[in-house]
Amino acid sequence: MEQQKLPNATMIIVLSIFGYLCCCFAGLGIIPSAIALVMANKAQKINNENPELYDNFSTIKTGRIVAIIAVILNVLMIINVIYTLATVGWSDWSEEFSRKWQEGMEAGGQY
Repeated sequence: MEQQKLPNATMIIVLSIFGYLCCCFAGLGIIPSAIALVMANKAQKINNENPELYDNFSTIKTGRIVAIIAVILNVLMIINVIYTLATVGWSDWSEEFSRKWQEGMEAGGQY
């Protein structure tokens, strides 16, 4: 019997990596990484029903691991943002951000 490919293996990898890369943007990467994790879990269930039928399960496992790491990092980033805003406050944080932005613009982007 000819082996088949599990569905969405490439999409799982792409979304996982994208979620990992976007974790620095206030945890917005949780959206693609959570989608990748759900897709990987569905593909894992399909593979567990008939494992000898599919040949790209290692790609699914890799994508699932990266998605789990990305979800954890995004959750930690969201907790960090909430903690920072709760302790410093939005107005102080935005004033400091604006001041640093202005200093950077006046310096011409040079360090």
